[in-house]
Amino acid sequence: MSLLVVGLSHRSAPVSVLERASLSVDAQLKLLQDTVAAEPATEAALLATCNRIELYADVDKFHAGVAELSTLLAQHSGVALEELTPYLYVHYEDRAVHHLFSVACGLDSMVVGEGQILGQIKDSLARAQDLHTAGRLLNDLFQQALRVGKRAHSETGIDRAGQSLVTFGLEQLAAGGDVQQWARGKKALVIGAGSMSSLAAATLARAGVAEVVVANRTFERAERLAQILTDGDDTDVVARAVPMDAVPAELTRADVAVSCTGATGLVLTADAVATAVEGRTGEPVAEIDDRPRDTGAPLPPTSVGTEDGCPLDLSAVPSGFSVMGEAAVAGMDAATLEQHAAWVAGGTAVDRPRETGRPGAAADAELITALAATAATAGRIPERRRPEPVAEVPRPQPVLFLLDLAMPRDIDAAVHRLAGVRLVDIESLAEASADAPMASDVDQVRRIVADEVAAFGAAQRAAHITPTVVALRSMAADVVAGEIARLEGRLPGLDDKHRAEITQTVKRVVDKLLHAPTVRVKQLAAEPGGAGYADALRTLFDLDPETVASVSRAENSTEKNRGPA
Repeated sequence: MSLLVVGLSHRSAPVSVLERASLSVDAQLKLLQDTVAAEPATEAALLATCNRIELYADVDKFHAGVAELSTLLAQHSGVALEELTPYLYVHYEDRAVHHLFSVACGLDSMVVGEGQILGQIKDSLARAQDLHTAGRLLNDLFQQALRVGKRAHSETGIDRAGQSLVTFGLEQLAAGGDVQQWARGKKALVIGAGSMSSLAAATLARAGVAEVVVANRTFERAERLAQILTDGDDTDVVARAVPMDAVPAELTRADVAVSCTGATGLVLTADAVATAVEGRTGEPVAEIDDRPRDTGAPLPPTSVGTEDGCPLDLSAVPSGFSVMGEAAVAGMDAATLEQHAAWVAGGTAVDRPRETGRPGAAADAELITALAATAATAGRIPERRRPEPVAEVPRPQPVLFLLDLAMPRDIDAAVHRLAGVRLVDIESLAEASADAPMASDVDQVRRIVADEVAAFGAAQRAAHITPTVVALRSMAADVVAGEIARLEGRLPGLDDKHRAEITQTVKRVVDKLLHAPTVRVKQLAAEPGGAGYADALRTLFDLDPETVASVSRAENSTEKNRGPA
């Protein structure tokens, strides 16, 4: 087994990079095809979700595999390799297995314990099977990952540690309040009809919204989702479908909108959202600048000092603060400035850490001389102080709630600054989930993952020797057939009954002789470092390497041509 995974996720890359690196459906298919066409890889599967892009492959060379998979990810995402590389992570062999199993259990999700990732892993496997890029290794790996994920959810309380992104997003919209109380009676607009949008629509319906409007580029899919919601037994929500061009009008009526499409551009611009809010309130929408502000203390005062004749009090200057720049001389009179300029120009300054990008001593001297000329006219250089604290502008209560679950984003990030709107997107979800508490069941899930990784490795090592065992038994069958043929030549009058009895006896002898060694060699091969037993078996019985290889190719071809699980 030479399993390699190269990828990036919300844990390794900022949302802005994930957004740019996201792949369209066509790009995903082309990436898989190009990966198996590349020299180091024989199998490939891609796990692409709203917050991760991971390329799995069976490679024959580690370094060449990493280079090739990284290059392919960069090419198909459109992000330059040198820009993408700092955010990529690499896992190999058992570590790659451990990573996928952890992902399947929700341990690596933005919201720990969410179960939606299982459906995404299943879709990834089906896509690879449809394209015949998944062979024995990746078929076994992804199917086992699905079983491990289901086991984690059924045997532990990992579900209590987190929930789906939809549920978590709605909790953020409700600002920590009860989601059902917040949602009750609201009108919802769901943009998109894929798996995430469908989950959002169903979650909103169960939460108690009065109406769900579904908009999608393919109107038939929107109709189908609306019908499913209408026919559901667990809700009495009113659901209807609209075409995408009706979104602006529906946004004016909606209290909450969830968007998750495969669009490469924005679905809702800041202007469109502002127009919708104006349509509801009848008043222009203001922008609120709530960026962090500098509320520090005034800069340290300057005064005459004594160190090496420097006219500055160096003890009052913080470490790393330039004693030659404009900030250091603020507040000096013209005479002191002239002394300071002469001191700098004379090169009597001691070596001190300088600010990155600051000019040299000559430039500093010129600057100070110019400041001295200014001070001669104005009297003193005014002291420079940091901005005074500015009172935070309170945001009005939102009249429109927006949840953007798409990658790349569907809703313009500038909407965050619109008064009367609350936007929760992938980036804000990542920030909110960073400090989310994890349930004690997470440790139990980690133990399950560790056990399953060990079991998977043992099974793969045992399977590695199977072609050799098959070739050995095939050789033994050829020997039996040859000896029976020689016997018939020596005893031409042998009747069918005796011939069959002799043939069966010889086969039983061969089977008994081979049984214990083949069973034992499979057990030994399953242990760490057991790969050498296959080589030993081939050497001891002088097996034809091409026969063993042909068995492996036949098994792998069968796996690649198998339909979706």
